[in-house]
Order: sequence, then C-alpha cells, then structure tokens
Amino acid sequence: MKAIRLHQAGGLESLRYEEAPKPSPTDNQVLVRVYAAAITPTEFAWYPTLHTPEGGNRPFPIILGHEFSGVVEAIGPTCTGVRNGDPVYGLNDWFMDGAQAEYCLTVPANIAPKPATLDHPLAAAVPISALTAWQALIERAQLSERQRVLVHGAAGGVGSFAVQVARYKKAHVIATASATNTDFVRALGADEVIDYRTTPFETVVRDVDVVLDTVGGDTRHRSWEVLKKGGRLVTIAADAEGSNEPRVRDAFFIVEPNREQLIDISRLIDSGIIRPIVGGVFSMDDVRQAYERKPGRGKNVLRVAER
Repeated sequence: MKAIRLHQAGGLESLRYEEAPKPSPTDNQVLVRVYAAAITPTEFAWYPTLHTPEGGNRPFPIILGHEFSGVVEAIGPTCTGVRNGDPVYGLNDWFMDGAQAEYCLTVPANIAPKPATLDHPLAAAVPISALTAWQALIERAQLSERQRVLVHGAAGGVGSFAVQVARYKKAHVIATASATNTDFVRALGADEVIDYRTTPFETVVRDVDVVLDTVGGDTRHRSWEVLKKGGRLVTIAADAEGSNEPRVRDAFFIVEPNREQLIDISRLIDSGIIRPIVGGVFSMDDVRQAYERKPGRGKNVLRVAER
C-alpha cells in the first residue's frame, strides 16, 4: 500500500510518501480502507508516537494520523459488530500505525457507522475533536442546561465542536476567538464572543461554571479567576500534561475512543445539530502543506483516496 511514514524523531523533514506493507487483521481487529485522515500537528511530540506501551522505543518507520473515515475491508476471525463494506469513522490505538495510509487497523470499539450526511473528508475531521469536546464538557465537567461555559480557541478543531456541544446542552456559551472568526463562532452557537487579541477575557467574564482550555499557558492561568465557586476547568493543552501544579494535572485529560459516543455524535450530525469544520483538504502528495498551513478554522484533512 501507499503510506506516509515518519523515519526518525523530528518533524515534516522526516516524512516520506512511499510503499509500505499492507496490514492484515487478526483476532478482533478491523482492516479499514482509508479514504480520509485528519491532521494533528502535535502528534510528532506525542508520547505514544515514539514509544511502546511498555515504555520502550517504537521502531521506525511510523505511520501517523489516528482519526479517519473509510470502509471496512476485512475483519479478524473473532471480530463482531462490523461487516465488510461498512462505511465507518473513528480512531485507532495511539501506539500503533495510524491512518495516513491506504489501510489501517483498528477494533470495533473504536469506530462507528460514518455519519450518512458527510463525505469522508468531513467525517475524518470529527472523531478526535468531537470526542474531546464531548468528554470534556459532558463527562468531566457535567455541563447542564443554563450553566455558563467559557470555551477558549472556539474556532479551532476542538473549540468549534465544544461550542456546538455546549449549545446542544442548552448552556450559555462564551467563546474566545480572533476578530476574523467572531461571526463564525457566533453562528456555531456562542452567545458571547470575545476577541482575545483586544480584550482580556478576565475583564469581562466572571462566575462561569465551566472553562474548556484548548490553549494552555497564560490563558489557562488567567482562567482560574473567572470560575465561580465550585466551577470546573478542563484542559487539553499539551503543556498541562507535565505540569507540577496539582490543579492543572487534575484538569488535564486525553481523549479516549468511544463507540457509543461516536454513534451519538453521528446522530447529532445527521440531524443538523452539529457540523464539522474542515480548514482544507490536501492530497497525500501535499502532506507537508497540510501540516504547515495552519487552518484558521477547524482542522486540515488528507484525502487518501477518492470515493
């Protein structure tokens, strides 16, 4: 098969578009024919990218991209719950080869039927961002109707879904974004949008029940003061993972695959309640551009094959 593979620790200079062995499913595994895979620039620095679950070094070359949309090509001998030819979307294990390839392996618990109203590039942009927003706001923060939530980075991949999930939960949504994205974020469902470049959010926001921090650093530091007593801050910013501050460590989480949540998200997408945002769609030949061109909204996607 054709794949984009990382040949050493580093960045884009270590990626090659080349022939690679096609994987075969064993046991409960699913082989997916990949039609699109989303771009996550921070993946070069993820721990699982370069390490085994036991803490050793993963052998190179490594295939990145752990969220995808495609069709079930084959299943392992003990696999149940999916059939050959099923259109699916979802994730695969962080510690194994990803989906920037014509085929990838996953398991039924990490995938769900693709939203019927989306093409593959749009569907590929959903799993990590939508599940992160869902798990942050609904599972961890227990967001409920009429609560006030502040979403940082509201035009980004996670932030754009978070605004829509919060609106679905009938919360009062306050968002930070650049001036060029104010109308866009408001159209997603934000009740208030703050231009973070001109207005320090802590000067106009107070007594919020939930803060979702996708930015980190000083933005997260200033967010503690806008929480009401008993309020909850949740962060996905990479700098929080190694923090020495207990409250930051407690606030940090990493998204987990969840089939049932993907099914719920599909239902909301097909009902028109939630929509994914794609910054750009790139060919496999243009993978470096897909990483280099930071999208102003949503996330970039690789079109692996036509469908």
